[in-house]
Amino acid sequence: MDDIDFLVFSALFKDAYAKCFGHALKNQLTETESKIFCNKILEQTGLSIGWKSMKNYSFFIVDAVAGKKENPSVATLDTLARYALSAPYTTEIQRKDNESHYPYWFLYREKYVLSAKKIKPGKSTARLALLAIGIVIIIGIGTWLYGRFNSRNLSFTDQFNDTDNAAMLDNGWFVKSKDSTYWNKRSATAGQLTLYTLSGDNWPDPSSKPNIKNLLLRKIPGDCFTAEVHLKNFIPQQEWQQAGILLLEDTSFTGKSIRLSLAYNDVFGGIKKPREILIQAITSLGNNFGKPEEIAHKPIFYVDSLRFHPQVIDNLQNTALRIEKHGKKYRFLYAGGTRENGAFTEVVSQEFDMKPHYIGLFAIKGFTGSAIIPVSFKFFRITADDCD
Repeated sequence: MDDIDFLVFSALFKDAYAKCFGHALKNQLTETESKIFCNKILEQTGLSIGWKSMKNYSFFIVDAVAGKKENPSVATLDTLARYALSAPYTTEIQRKDNESHYPYWFLYREKYVLSAKKIKPGKSTARLALLAIGIVIIIGIGTWLYGRFNSRNLSFTDQFNDTDNAAMLDNGWFVKSKDSTYWNKRSATAGQLTLYTLSGDNWPDPSSKPNIKNLLLRKIPGDCFTAEVHLKNFIPQQEWQQAGILLLEDTSFTGKSIRLSLAYNDVFGGIKKPREILIQAITSLGNNFGKPEEIAHKPIFYVDSLRFHPQVIDNLQNTALRIEKHGKKYRFLYAGGTRENGAFTEVVSQEFDMKPHYIGLFAIKGFTGSAIIPVSFKFFRITADDCD
């Protein structure tokens, strides 16, 4: 790394650090800080940097004379630049296919070099100052107008008429833990998104790390919101098959989360109870914070009752789940029946101190041996609400 690249790398690392922690870099990173830094970068960019490398970089930058010489790859520099410049979310495969020339590193480098050049005094300086003031005013007016006219009406709706990769990306969706075999079957039914109840869970298991394959995620547009999803003919039939909505603070399952789902349950801790299909809501304080809490357990019907009332199964033709967030208060609602316009009823309301940044659609079977079955999502909507 030559002198100019070292200067640019040093400035880039400090900018990214300040964005992550809210203050300037003064000392070398600790192990904990390095891991937090890397998680933030992964969460925003979709790309990863090893925490040990980040720690070593900080030693090199804070004390370039005493520190071990570092020579980060161009890919690492591009990842840091993506984070510092708030670039769109991507993946290693997408970057390799579409941006293998690492544009954000060279963009950051170019901006740094231009800003480092001395500006001649006189009229040019005055003109540049006036131009800068004008830009600031325009940005301020634009931000105010955006907030004034869009914040209360910001919403997104997807009827899944097009589930092509490009269309999903254009609509703001991204996939975590992709299982290509089943993800490639997402268009099994025209006009619907099909996910499958693969092995996995965000509920920690003694023998398995939290993971949900083909978890479809997007950013939440505001602190207060209403989100709902509609399922078509989803009938869970075996232990812990379920599908629904997942709210996350981060995409690594280390933060707080809330899950609302339509599920099958036949496990009652040794107590004999009838098998059930239910609406369940679970909150979790995140990694290393003990067990999740079930805040709602509402049976829709008991499976054994189908022998005498087989028509009850028709209530699963159209299932809708809704979450409303206003401050710390969450409302969880359910609608079902043979008609698509069935009315929502409240399952539970609960206060929970969490600010989710991502909302996801999922289908899982926990860490069980249950069969893999399809789940058809036909509608999704999220609307940013007024918190006042």
